[in-house]
Amino acid sequence: MTLVNTRELMDKAAASGTGQGAFNIIHIETAEGLVAGAEAAGVPLILQISENCAKYHGGLEPIASAALAIARSAAVPVALHLDHAESEDLALAAVDLGFGSVMYDGAHLPYAWNVEVTQRVAAYAHQRGVYVEAELGKVGGKDGAHAPGIRTDPAEARAFVEATGVDALAVAVGSSHAMTERSAALDLHLITRLKTAVGKPLVLHGSSGVTDEMLVAAIGAGMTKINVSTHLNGFFTRAVREYLDANPEVVDSRKYLKAGRDALVLESARMLTLFAKAK
Repeated sequence: MTLVNTRELMDKAAASGTGQGAFNIIHIETAEGLVAGAEAAGVPLILQISENCAKYHGGLEPIASAALAIARSAAVPVALHLDHAESEDLALAAVDLGFGSVMYDGAHLPYAWNVEVTQRVAAYAHQRGVYVEAELGKVGGKDGAHAPGIRTDPAEARAFVEATGVDALAVAVGSSHAMTERSAALDLHLITRLKTAVGKPLVLHGSSGVTDEMLVAAIGAGMTKINVSTHLNGFFTRAVREYLDANPEVVDSRKYLKAGRDALVLESARMLTLFAKAK
């Protein structure tokens, strides 16, 4: 049990009709807490590093090196994924660093340009055995298309996947990024139509704003990879606040960051188990 290629986890989940959790890290403490949660659940995990996270750490390599080390020592299979890379160079760099998958996000580009760049990223990654995710349009919460009310068109999604050769597609079906309330309503019928049209695993972004029951229903309708960030960040931050409120004299950051890290374990384990048992 150690670092694995994302394809291994995605193929297994897609074949069984279950969901594969993909959780974003912000720093080493979140990576440690999320992996500990996966170990507690006995369920594989996809760890994700976003382009914004890489920028926060002054570049991709420092946080990627830490995440790779944590994944290699895990007691369950863990894959490392680059999330929402709008930079083609960053996507290629992640491939070279040993990521198991990359998401090139050209959703902000005109369709033809998005296809062209995604094709290049997919070709480079596939030559090196790396799994590729893409997005058609923008999931809500990041402005542009796929804002609330906008949905992915199945015919366009099929054409995009055929043109680019990507392995998985993030689609807009009613979720939105950075939601702090779980009130999003997903279009389950559209998920089923997209699954039939695309013939590749579908990815749900913005899952933090979706209830457990709706997430299970989405997996049953055809979703495979379930991305979660904001929801888990909330557990970490609330635990840090509670610790500092109870211990205002503490100056050693390890003590309150440990509280945040520990808070991730139970919730990440719960969510991974929920997804793995859903059909």
